[in-house]
Amino acid sequence: MKAIVITQPGVPDVLQIAERPQPAFAADEVLIKVAAAGVNRPDVFQRKGNYPPPAGASADIPGLEIAGTIVEVGAAVTRWKVGDKVCALVSGGGYAEYCNAPEGQCLPVPDGLSFIEAASLPETFFTVWSNVFDRGRLKPGETLLVHGGSSGIGVAAIQMAKAMGSKVVITAGSDNKCKFCLDLGAGQAINYKKENFADTLTGIDVILDMIGGDYTPGNLKVMADEGRLVLINTMKGKDVNVDLSVVMRKRLTITGSMLRAREVAFKAAIARNLEEHIWPLLASGQIKPVINSVFPVSEAADAHRLMESGGHMGKIILIF
Repeated sequence: MKAIVITQPGVPDVLQIAERPQPAFAADEVLIKVAAAGVNRPDVFQRKGNYPPPAGASADIPGLEIAGTIVEVGAAVTRWKVGDKVCALVSGGGYAEYCNAPEGQCLPVPDGLSFIEAASLPETFFTVWSNVFDRGRLKPGETLLVHGGSSGIGVAAIQMAKAMGSKVVITAGSDNKCKFCLDLGAGQAINYKKENFADTLTGIDVILDMIGGDYTPGNLKVMADEGRLVLINTMKGKDVNVDLSVVMRKRLTITGSMLRAREVAFKAAIARNLEEHIWPLLASGQIKPVINSVFPVSEAADAHRLMESGGHMGKIILIF
């Protein structure tokens, strides 16, 4: 099969097309002929050599979310059959013509969606559900703050939280991105290049933060009593100085997670929640995939350049 491989850690041009054997698959896995794959920031980190894959995942073929058609099924697979159209969260290997996926991490392509749209869903929707609704315990009527509202994660979080009855505030780096997020359903958008969110907001129940660093004191300042700060990345640094008395006085919860290395059963449980609560909203059009750009797989380096530029709003997709 053809695959995009990381020839060595480095700049986007280290991504090259190569021939690789089709992946083996376990008894509880399916083999998918990939039609489209999502591009995510962890792929960039892996390309640079800063995000080693978990044991058993592809070391040189990036890609964490795919959509396509099942071509083979393992002996223990009960739900899926050859010919089923699915999208899946995988631990790596998605930038390839074929990719294996655990049965429980596959979901049906929602009614009315293309493979391109379906490939934009797994990584971001799994991440948002796990962190905002499971770890963050966001409830209807509460307010969610999302840093990086126009990112793939942000697009999913805005729509999912609003659909579940919560209010959403975002930060983004331009007026255009702020308008984009308001049009998606955010109730308030702050251009962080023009104003400090910590001087504007108050009473935030849950924060989904991929920034870390010097955002952390501001996060604690704007949170309501019993608020929950959920960290999924530290783009501005992992080392911070915080006033722990604020945490105690407000009875705050600071938590976070990394999804990629979690066990299959954990990810399968997220998949079932998504299928029950979110997939019907995708089929009805209440929640919509937002695609910024589609690149042929041969232009994976250009897709990574766009991801690193921060100029995109919504998801970046590779097609085969």
